Amino acid sequence: MRLLSPFVLTGLLSTCVLAQDASGIPKQKHDFQSDVTRLRKIVINSLYSHRDIFLRELLSNANDALEKLRLTSLTDKQAWDPEQPLNITIKAVKDEEGSGGRIIITDYGIGMTPEELTTNLGTLAKSGTSEFLAKAESSDGTGQGNLIGAFGLGFYSSFLVADRVYVASVASKSDKNANPSQHVFSSTADDSSFEVYPDPRGNTLGRGTEITLVLKPDTAEFLEVEKLKQLVEKHSSFSSAFPIYLYTTHTEEVPDLDHVETPNEDFSTAQESTSSPADDASETPADKDEDEAIVEDAGDAEDAEDVKITVDEEEEKPLKMKTVVTTDWLHLNAQPPIWTRDPKTVTDEEYKNFYKATFKDFNDPLAWHHFSGDAGSSTSFKAILYLPSKLPSDFWQGPVISNNDIRLYNKRVFITSDLGESMLPKWMSWIKAIVDAEDLPLNVSREMLQSTRFLRQIKQILTRRLIQLLQRISQDTPEKYQEIWSALGPVIKLGALEAEKDEQKLAGLSRWASNQHNSTSLDEYVKNRKKGQTQIFFLAGLGQTPEMLSKSLFIEKLSARGYEVLLVNEPLDEILYTKLHTWEKLTFQDVAKTGLKFGDEDEDPEDEKAQLLALTEKFQPLITWLKNETSSVVLDVTLSNRLVTSPCAIVAQMFGYSANMERLMNAQNSRQDKGMGHSYAKKQKNLEINPNSPLIEGLLRRVKQLPGEDEEPDLEAEEELREVASILVDGALVRSGFDVPDANIFFERVDMVLRRSLGVSESAKADATVKPAPPVDPEPLTTTSELPKPSVELPEDLKGKVQIDMEELPDDEDEPYHDEL
Repeated sequence: MRLLSPFVLTGLLSTCVLAQDASGIPKQKHDFQSDVTRLRKIVINSLYSHRDIFLRELLSNANDALEKLRLTSLTDKQAWDPEQPLNITIKAVKDEEGSGGRIIITDYGIGMTPEELTTNLGTLAKSGTSEFLAKAESSDGTGQGNLIGAFGLGFYSSFLVADRVYVASVASKSDKNANPSQHVFSSTADDSSFEVYPDPRGNTLGRGTEITLVLKPDTAEFLEVEKLKQLVEKHSSFSSAFPIYLYTTHTEEVPDLDHVETPNEDFSTAQESTSSPADDASETPADKDEDEAIVEDAGDAEDAEDVKITVDEEEEKPLKMKTVVTTDWLHLNAQPPIWTRDPKTVTDEEYKNFYKATFKDFNDPLAWHHFSGDAGSSTSFKAILYLPSKLPSDFWQGPVISNNDIRLYNKRVFITSDLGESMLPKWMSWIKAIVDAEDLPLNVSREMLQSTRFLRQIKQILTRRLIQLLQRISQDTPEKYQEIWSALGPVIKLGALEAEKDEQKLAGLSRWASNQHNSTSLDEYVKNRKKGQTQIFFLAGLGQTPEMLSKSLFIEKLSARGYEVLLVNEPLDEILYTKLHTWEKLTFQDVAKTGLKFGDEDEDPEDEKAQLLALTEKFQPLITWLKNETSSVVLDVTLSNRLVTSPCAIVAQMFGYSANMERLMNAQNSRQDKGMGHSYAKKQKNLEINPNSPLIEGLLRRVKQLPGEDEEPDLEAEEELREVASILVDGALVRSGFDVPDANIFFERVDMVLRRSLGVSESAKADATVKPAPPVDPEPLTTTSELPKPSVELPEDLKGKVQIDMEELPDDEDEPYHDEL
């Protein structure tokens, strides 16, 4: 393997003389430039907000060294043999006493001469990358590579975690340096000087740079493999096109093939493997022969074979096992940054695997969009936007949700997932995206942007691309879009409410069930409208299924005549229709409110109009009587044009609350002062009666039979009629989705009607005798008796298979310590 030799070399270095063991070696001591020591302390102590950023900076430098070598080899073939691997290794070495350790980061890149060690590392803000890039671009244009460094400060992040840093480096071969030698740069965080001297180990690297960080006492956490792995995955998993390997060790049990058993061990093993050692000791060769039998096949004599069967076979002895420590190199950036590739060359499986690995999601994404562009000010970028399979579990629990899954990179180096004031709106906060810009206005520590302009632009770009993705899927693959809508539909409606600029686009992407289709859009509804229709009919019922809403009394006539009615059952639907008001010049009409028009009323024949006038005159006595009796519940009583079989319905006026909106407002204002506006909107109701209903005709007859104003009143008949009217109106309230004013009175009236229909006396009382409660318990609630110890009751099928041990913790411990791992 081509990668093996550098790895073996790194492993050997950990046991050889370290670069710092340079006693007797002549050293060149250099003083930092004036004020550099002071500035370096500022860099170390104040520039970086998190000390774990050191690994990102050093890996970026290592990537640049490898990239410089690759670019240099394009014009100087002796600089690098393509057969030699280009990689980065990380190794953590703990001290034997366990109090500290060191981290060794090695790259097999272009390396540095002693002069370059002095210049690049001994001068603050000296960027070898910038100098190299400028030189390459001014010559032949080969400098367009994956170069990250810009400020020359990344190396000094080493002192965030290290007391002393050693940098061993040997430059690649060139015409000017045919036999490069390996030198060491040495410095501490507090020194005002540094040393450069020949490496006493000789040329152990062959080519490249090895940085050894002698860690501070409080930074031992960075010696753990898992910690280093997390840091690389967070900051640098995509920063380098070259492989990054982490040195790992683990123990395992293997057979001890070199073990030789002694006679005593053999005898002991034999004793353990038999139940009666005395019988074994007394066994003779003759006994063994008696246990063997020769069986002759009964077939042809010429084909017969002798088969020897041993009755008591000697049991195999168990192999001796031993514990060994194995080492391995873990490839940390095996997942390539697929956003840098041409989308045509990336398969669906690669997109899915990248999503799962990057965003730690077990489910496949619903869809994705891979694109590139220019955000202005010559800032080009590449990005991938993903639609997850479901919303976060806490999405609807607060007004704002923070999204750490919009990951901003600069040349594949992770910068931030905090967009600050330019964070995405709530309706978009669930998306996951990678945005990699080539040249961002970063501060010196490369931890944050100097300007938020790019963040504002990214917010606009992601919004536009998300809508384009949804529009394309809805047009090209309606079945796939239906799957997306089932998972993410409510947030698209929320976006239509929140995003003023994109209101029409997001509303056009919304879907609803209707009495004619399982799913339809507003554009499809308009396309299927009837001749003369000027309204978009909808019925809202929070929490009700479309099947339940389709049986509502409000759409009886609409369904009978073949009109389509949108059946909406989510909190945002009615609010969205109210905000939109119109769609393609058609106004939204709640069929549970007044103002319903079919659109063909002017085309009705004269005889139908005359019939309507006759019905109005015929039922005027009942309308007048009901207005007086129901004045506390409704404002007006009219003949209905929307009922077919139902006797009556409660319809909200145009500026009143529908039953659905009233429930929403009651829930929202349950703990607040509702105010006069709320009470006014609740009272805006009409009672519509169906003139074709036998029940309404019977009620009309009874009203006409009541004594006139000049006659003696029939109190019993009037009371009975009021009771019937009250039950009728309360029933209409319930069927229309409203709450009755007093549920107890309503059911008392129903109880009376049931008693009369069953011949039960209205004055008969149920037996109200009940057993009284025991007297007050004089004992205090808390007792000194010992509480039962906690236990776990296992199911019958698990008893005897599962053992649960419970640990009793002392009362004086504030936080229990768990050592399960």
